[in-house]
Amino acid sequence: MGNLLGSWRFKEPSTVEECDSTWGSDSESDEPAAEDDSGIADSVSPAEGERAPGAPGAPGDASPQLTDSPESLPKMKRSFYAARDLYKYRHSYPNFKRSRQPNEYRNLRFYLNKIPLVPDGIYIEEILSKWRGDYDNLEHNHTYIQWLFPLREQGLNFYAHELTQDEIKEFQSTREAKRRFLGAYSLMLDFYGIKLLDKSGNVARASNWQERFQHLNESQHNYLRITRILKSLGELGYEAFKAPLVHLFLQESLCHNTLPNMQHSVLEYYVYTIRLPATRRRLLRYARQHYRPAHAFLWGPPPKRRGGGVGAGGSVAAGSSGIRAPAPTPEQQRKEEESTTPTSPRSGIIVSSHDAVMCQVLAGGGPKGYAGLGSNMARLEGALMLAGARGGRNEYSEE
Repeated sequence: MGNLLGSWRFKEPSTVEECDSTWGSDSESDEPAAEDDSGIADSVSPAEGERAPGAPGAPGDASPQLTDSPESLPKMKRSFYAARDLYKYRHSYPNFKRSRQPNEYRNLRFYLNKIPLVPDGIYIEEILSKWRGDYDNLEHNHTYIQWLFPLREQGLNFYAHELTQDEIKEFQSTREAKRRFLGAYSLMLDFYGIKLLDKSGNVARASNWQERFQHLNESQHNYLRITRILKSLGELGYEAFKAPLVHLFLQESLCHNTLPNMQHSVLEYYVYTIRLPATRRRLLRYARQHYRPAHAFLWGPPPKRRGGGVGAGGSVAAGSSGIRAPAPTPEQQRKEEESTTPTSPRSGIIVSSHDAVMCQVLAGGGPKGYAGLGSNMARLEGALMLAGARGGRNEYSEE
């Protein structure tokens, strides 16, 4: 029996719908319906003409928006690779293999200031005391992020060590390590123009937010870092810190239009690092109220269809907007079928900046600072990912 259990492997999901339990139920835990305690209101979405100036879709908004009819738009799809990566994370890596190497707790020892990060040879105390406000260094150095925010995944710095479950337990029970970890989180928030308000994880714009938001909107490889930061918060005992940060990014990207380039990353990645489906639902409802054009919102609940409430064959339709519409007419069905055929000029896949940056990085042509990490292994991964880019993105979602 022991050998049978030891050889059993979790069957990985094969569709976006199998990865996403936000609007349904699977093995993920949920919380009972209750008043929203995150400051995210479930109010009725304002009409197009009532949107505030400067918000996406408002009159005079100069940011690029999809304003054509649904029939003339490219076919937008959610990324299966992103959904699967975050599914594995939320379920604590169900097929994770325990390393046979002795657990040296290198991430914990780094945070106890006993060993430096490799290859730079810098200790955590030096980073926390000298790097705050050194934005050029934080932008162009690409080796520290895997040490500051460790995961049970390998990043692009192959000198960094993956977390183990035993090390996570030790880390969460070590006050000195947790104190420095929050210091590292505050350091990165300041780099992005955000300040940590309290021990509950609430955040707000910092005094330098305008300059830093402009940089963050343009320097999109930082979106990969933010995915890692959010994942690491959850691994090391700060799951509750995620929702306030994700909510702020939704406000800035959807409502205030200060981070328009971040919209896709927030909705496809950041929201789905959150483990509680009820929290994800509140964030996505908020996003749906402000997303423009409304019909292009991909992350809502599946629409109810005639004859059972789900799509054909009993499966949930992918990429739904969450708007409950009547059954399509034969003409609408014909147009939809034409728009999804490989030969149709309307078909296509929108590639986000988050995905495009990852392609550049792994192919060795990424932002300044990655040249030293352009190993043969990274280039091979990049080639593999570029070959499959038509169907989605590589499952790596952080540096």
